[in-house]
Amino acid sequence: MASLKSPCHTAQNLRLGLAMWSHNHWQESVYGSSTKQAERLARYASIFNTVEGNTSFYATPNAQTVMNWHSATPDDFRFTFKLPQTITHQKQLQDCQQELLAFFQVMSPLVEKTGLWKIQLPASFGPEQLPVLAGFFDLLPQGLNYGVEVRHLAFFAKGDAERTLNRLLMDRQINRIIMDSRPLFALPPANEAIIDAHKKKPQVPVHAIATAHTPVVRFIGQTDGTIEALAASNDKLQVKNNDSFFNNWLRQLALWIKEGREPYLFIHTPDNQTAPELAVRLYQQLQQQLADEVSLPTIQLHKALAESAAQMQLTW
Repeated sequence: MASLKSPCHTAQNLRLGLAMWSHNHWQESVYGSSTKQAERLARYASIFNTVEGNTSFYATPNAQTVMNWHSATPDDFRFTFKLPQTITHQKQLQDCQQELLAFFQVMSPLVEKTGLWKIQLPASFGPEQLPVLAGFFDLLPQGLNYGVEVRHLAFFAKGDAERTLNRLLMDRQINRIIMDSRPLFALPPANEAIIDAHKKKPQVPVHAIATAHTPVVRFIGQTDGTIEALAASNDKLQVKNNDSFFNNWLRQLALWIKEGREPYLFIHTPDNQTAPELAVRLYQQLQQQLADEVSLPTIQLHKALAESAAQMQLTW
């Protein structure tokens, strides 16, 4: 497929985002009480500089929607869109050139604002299909940044299959997307949100590897306070909290940034209601970790800004 124009890279050091830009529970924390639903993306993009565009996995948006997304975001914002499931899951990357062409034609107005195109593969896509993956890479538009997320356990076994996959990705300069669902699966099935997330999210080992310039980490955290609440009703419960799992990422993300890479960090919680608060809190830890070497910009939620403004009004 022909080349498409690459995004104009602005050094961001780290891109921080959430699983979506629209969530009813974020009205106060992210958007502001008077924000309309059509304005949510613009408000989200004033705080976070990337987002997981999962809607494209289920259906390719129409042309007007694509233009609306473009208009709502600043020039330095970066979407990350999944390729449609018709390509990755139904056809499993085979005989899909027309679907691929149609998808990128519709999405072309957002090419400069898309930092990563995600190829999420089903758990049934195994080592014997790596030649199919290699052939699929040849069909992709050149000059764009891609990431692959695998689910087959052979790709996490540190054997020949994983080494072959990693070498393929390194040779093609394609990022391996890392799913860290350890915090989620450390939780007992204590409520509907956790039970639902246990069913939907994969439980795979975490291998922190950068196969290209923009390593991607999807951190499936807990709702802050969940462990403490569960421990209050069960003093024998011993479960690590978000910070315990994120400590290693503090070191790894800092290392990647110092190497000149531009990692993408996406924060989830079981129902994503408090994902914005968790994302900002973990980001602030990374900010402190790098304070003497890299200056990361300050990120504040709308709720924090509103509280700060109210305090200033009360100051004599």
